Amino acid sequence: MVTKSALLYLSRSEGFKNFLTRFKSFNDVTHRFVAGEERNEAVEAIRQLNLKKISASFDHLGESITSDAATREEVSEYVRVLESINETALDSNVSVKLTQIGLDIDEKLTYENARTIVETAARYQNFVRIDMEDSPKTDSTIDIFKRLRSEFNNVGIVVQAYLYRTEKDIEELLRAGSRIRLCKGAYMEPESVAFPKKADVDANYVKLMKILLSSGIYHGIATHDENMITATKQFARERGIAPDQFEFQMLYGVRRDLQDKLISEGYRMRVYVPYGKFWYPYFMRRLAERPANAWFVVKNMLKG
Repeated sequence: MVTKSALLYLSRSEGFKNFLTRFKSFNDVTHRFVAGEERNEAVEAIRQLNLKKISASFDHLGESITSDAATREEVSEYVRVLESINETALDSNVSVKLTQIGLDIDEKLTYENARTIVETAARYQNFVRIDMEDSPKTDSTIDIFKRLRSEFNNVGIVVQAYLYRTEKDIEELLRAGSRIRLCKGAYMEPESVAFPKKADVDANYVKLMKILLSSGIYHGIATHDENMITATKQFARERGIAPDQFEFQMLYGVRRDLQDKLISEGYRMRVYVPYGKFWYPYFMRRLAERPANAWFVVKNMLKG
């Protein structure tokens, strides 16, 4: 069995990417999880989701950018995305990684870039979700988010259940009225900062979900794990929390059957739709979240 750590290691290998992309069958499989390289492909993917009453979030792929000019290009792309959403009346918001817009360069630059995106979204009555990355960036991400949240209501953040610190972070974020997306976490973290066992991550996820749903603020419960979904539905029923007071969130191409089922049951669903030229690290991290998916990729490659 391919391990999570091996897949995360390969996500940083340009050589392995070049090897895999020689296979047409591999490229075909990636289209299940990535809308395409161009914005218009993501627009069409989201249009199809909206027809199924599923909301979406644009995710322009790119991270660890280390030039000022490149960060400005990312900001311009997000401004164009927000314009496209407004012009085409899509039911979608946007998701941004701070390393896309300068976090590896300068926090002041990052804040200014993020502020441009959030301010543009506010003009179009839209919403921006600040993604969470690996643990060394957690403090900076939260600090920049707090600064944005003090100025704007249309910005939210992501927290990761596998980090020990997250319960404390949630308590502080809720005091500011923050809208939070709860996920398990997709990076390889040391045992000093994160729960090493899946059972402990799951238990913490449920604990944090209950805190969020009890807050009276609209949050996103992001998971493909049916046990986590069942626990969320049960807690909401027990507490009289209506299905429209929160939303489930999933990734494009993952558990489409479950997405449709939750919509049919009256729950809200948002799907994160990634697109862009830097799709490879994203795709490999999705495999790392569920290494069994690697066999799905291999089988399709062998068919090709």
